[in-house]
Amino acid sequence: MNKTVALVTGSNRGIGAACIKEFAKAGANVVINYCHHEEEALELKREIEEEYNVEALVIKCDISNEEEVENMVNTIIDYFGGIDILVNNAGVSRDSLLLDKTVKEFKRVLDVNLLGTYLVSKYVGKIMLQQKKGKIINISSTNAIDTYYPESCDYDASKAGVISLTHNLALEFAPFINVNCVCPGWTKTSMNKDLSIDQITEEKRKILLNRFAEPEDIANVVLFLSSSKANYINDSIIRVDGGKYN
Repeated sequence: MNKTVALVTGSNRGIGAACIKEFAKAGANVVINYCHHEEEALELKREIEEEYNVEALVIKCDISNEEEVENMVNTIIDYFGGIDILVNNAGVSRDSLLLDKTVKEFKRVLDVNLLGTYLVSKYVGKIMLQQKKGKIINISSTNAIDTYYPESCDYDASKAGVISLTHNLALEFAPFINVNCVCPGWTKTSMNKDLSIDQITEEKRKILLNRFAEPEDIANVVLFLSSSKANYINDSIIRVDGGKYN
């Protein structure tokens, strides 16, 4: 029997890398996508292929570039023959004072976080519809729902768009593809590496579990949604934030 094939965008580090490891542990072949930092992607490939009996394909692709996305999907199909799981994880932030943001900065965040999610879903969705099966999990954020920071207004808007896109993809791809969305709260990733100790302490105070998520906390939810145990979960938006209350 052919192994499950999982594509995780932006998977050379953070939540994406944690997802790759969880899929590999579960026996899936994986596609590690990166735009920068090739050495991290290759090290992740080496690590999981040594530890688990799976194959890892590494592909550089700027998901905001349609031609690159189409080429990535074609490469995966040529190599593995199909795609069973897509995790739209790649994302960027460009925090700055709201009134100082440039159009170029704002558009780059939208291009990667929202347009990129659309483009990869479009091309992978075509394959999944041909297969008449598939799971798509979009990574949004609690910033899209009720955790707002004016300096992150572009990021917040892009992630709110991902939630809206999730609903529309679920409608378009029914009944063959399950499309769900995970909204992490504060998570220990490189995106948050520059937070001050005071800010970390203040934000932890607002979380019932009194800690930031580990990337694996998010990856475990993604793995569940990708499994047969979640076959009747569709068009759902799931918070994973440790119980944030203000």
